[in-house]
Amino acid sequence: MIGTLCVGAIHLPHAALRDAHGFLQFSPTLALALPVWFSWDPLLSYFAAVFLLVLGLSIAIKRAPPQASALDKIILCGPVFIAMPMAVFGTEHYLAPTEVGRAIPAWIPAHTFWVYLVGTCLILGGLSIVLQKYAWLSAGLFGVMLLCFEALMHIPRVVAAPHNRLTWAIAFRDLSFSCGALLFAAMRGQGWRIKGWHQLIAATRIVIGIVLLFFGVEYFLHPELLPGVPLRQLTPNFIPGNLLWGYLTGVVYVVAGTLLLINKNVRLAAASIGLFVLLAVIFFCVPIMVQYGSDIGRGLNVPVDTLLLSGATLCLAGNPTGSVGKSKQETANAGDRTNAAEGQWPEHSRRTYGN
Repeated sequence: MIGTLCVGAIHLPHAALRDAHGFLQFSPTLALALPVWFSWDPLLSYFAAVFLLVLGLSIAIKRAPPQASALDKIILCGPVFIAMPMAVFGTEHYLAPTEVGRAIPAWIPAHTFWVYLVGTCLILGGLSIVLQKYAWLSAGLFGVMLLCFEALMHIPRVVAAPHNRLTWAIAFRDLSFSCGALLFAAMRGQGWRIKGWHQLIAATRIVIGIVLLFFGVEYFLHPELLPGVPLRQLTPNFIPGNLLWGYLTGVVYVVAGTLLLINKNVRLAAASIGLFVLLAVIFFCVPIMVQYGSDIGRGLNVPVDTLLLSGATLCLAGNPTGSVGKSKQETANAGDRTNAAEGQWPEHSRRTYGN
């Protein structure tokens, strides 16, 4: 898998280095099949989003054991909500390499190379998780990559502009995404119980709790922001009670974040946030995507960003984070509940997610 990632990451960017958009748009084969007015931007990103979401959900639900409850099946879809945004972000690296490259610090050389390298890895990683092949490796690398983004880009921007609300929100957002991916990677096998992975799980639970508290305070201060991730997007005027939804989001985030920090009802709190954010995607973000369909930044990226937060918290709900520091019996019971959520049932019906 690592060899495939490296080979694809090196050769694909090299082939597309001159102009990825032109390569997709004007290759001889495609030119014969597509009309002159056809454009891959933004169609390619939308196609990747719909295709991977449908494929990933169908695989996850199909492999859910018969004993799984409705909540367990929703939790099983958490990794898909991480994988699909990964692939969408990857396609954007190819469609808008110059714009994406501006986010890279000036002191890092070869911006174009890194844009295509990261884009290729995101696409391959998203496919890996959706197809459940080396999913733990892809999720782990994605989580580490986001931590690198924190150190190289987000933290320096926060230090440079400590009073800028948006830089803090982006830093906390990507930190929560990283925690969700690392949680998913850590819990793919049973080895976590003897290798100390539970310490990583406890740390990510605390971090996600802090992120939710920060987001909750943001919604109390700026209730006009769209429920989900408090960035720039405002709740549309055509949605009744738009300020009310902001305050409600703040309350839900603060309550859930507090429960995560004090290690109480972790599974319920994380699952509730995951479901709440998923509903926000459906009822708030999708209408905005339809309204700004031709603008990836204001359209598709809004539900994709928010969906990734849902996936991160659902992955937390599928892990026995509340077992840290408890008795062996309570830990075993928590592990049994996690196995049920992950599809890890007795041997005659066991179906795991990933390799």
